[in-house]
Amino acid sequence: MPVLDEHEIAGCDGEADSEAVAAEVLYLLNLLLFPVVAFLVMTGWYFYRASNLSSIAADHFRQAIATSLWGALLLVVVNVLLLLLGGYDGPYVWAVVIVYFTVVHASFVLLGIVGLIKALAGQYWRYPFIGLSRRA
Repeated sequence: MPVLDEHEIAGCDGEADSEAVAAEVLYLLNLLLFPVVAFLVMTGWYFYRASNLSSIAADHFRQAIATSLWGALLLVVVNVLLLLLGGYDGPYVWAVVIVYFTVVHASFVLLGIVGLIKALAGQYWRYPFIGLSRRA
């Protein structure tokens, strides 16, 4: 029985794709330094270059955009819950905010770092639970 190496299983050549790396860097910039601005750059880049992207770069862009949208949705849901539970003056507000940033935001950042590592290794990446399935 033939043995497949890691790159054959992953369906890639193992070389970093600069646009795949850019997608993950923009995702992390959106989370950490330039929210919304980095997201707009990322989505603009993807839609402007969609027909010319390699399959791995397109996959990283799609994953990063979808995960950013999930993060924005969770942020909106947390804020709506805070408003429904009595507004921003309630005693529980800081507890919710600290838990959100400790658990949710940190998880998105760590997953983005893994995505960046995968992009640098020239591998496909799917975010667990919320990632999109890879196009054939």
